[in-house]
Amino acid sequence: MMNKPELLATAASLEEAAALLDAGADALLIGDDRFGMRLPGHFTLEDTAEAVRLAHGRGCKVYVSLNGLMSNRLLDELPAYVKAIGELGLDGAEFGDPAVLSAVKREAPGLKLFWNAEMTSTNYATANYWGRKGASRVVLARELNMDEITEMVPHLEVEAQVQVHGMTNIYHSKRKLVASYMAHQGRQVEGSLGKERGLFLIEAERQEEKFPIYEDVNGTHIMSSDDICIMEDLHILMAAGVHSFKVEGLLKPTVYNTAVVKAYRKAIDAYAADPEGYAYEEEWLDEVRALQDPERELSFGFFYKEQVY
Repeated sequence: MMNKPELLATAASLEEAAALLDAGADALLIGDDRFGMRLPGHFTLEDTAEAVRLAHGRGCKVYVSLNGLMSNRLLDELPAYVKAIGELGLDGAEFGDPAVLSAVKREAPGLKLFWNAEMTSTNYATANYWGRKGASRVVLARELNMDEITEMVPHLEVEAQVQVHGMTNIYHSKRKLVASYMAHQGRQVEGSLGKERGLFLIEAERQEEKFPIYEDVNGTHIMSSDDICIMEDLHILMAAGVHSFKVEGLLKPTVYNTAVVKAYRKAIDAYAADPEGYAYEEEWLDEVRALQDPERELSFGFFYKEQVY
């Protein structure tokens, strides 16, 4: 029997965490805004402890994001946080900075580590290097196409995680670009420039596309104008042996994210029950399509784009 891949979803709150688990998620990704980049919501240690209780009570897992850009100031705060989450019984932590790996080895040696270097995790040799340093999983770059992913997996000495649904980041800066732009225009900035503001960019050449933009403690983030949706060809990734499928819920309401999780749950369970007889069912996505923002296309992202390095 095949190893059924994990269905991982990001959660913005405890309420959403419970809803996603009820919808069929096997694991949740949460975190503290100080240490995690582009999180749907901020989880305190108390929230994190409750999320662990909710998930473990259902036989599911909770991972924490530690993939932010670590400054010298954050290095002073990191050990205590890592020790605390280790004591809470977290199941794993995503990281990109070696400083996190060192802190985990000292403060929470039992915590599994997943290497997430965003767009630079593009080859098996580097992934295996971090595997030998202590990582048990690699989060593959969203810029990889289907052939690159399926050809890489057999060479990996660690698990592979792939984002299969949701928006992606296309630009990041530590600078407060929106606030600076408004100040340059002489405009008074009122209220937050965060996710809840609903700001977006429009290019003169592509007026029909809207790129969400927001600022937080980590700087400025510009997101894609469409949403990845690889449901139709999910079986190719399952046949290749990808271990974890991530649903990115950033800037999406809970009702949408739970619909997505339910849809992918059906596909994963159907394939695991009968790989040879598996067939994609269009109606699995009916609820998702009904809830999809009409200004955001469901697309294959980079999965079928030729890459030139």
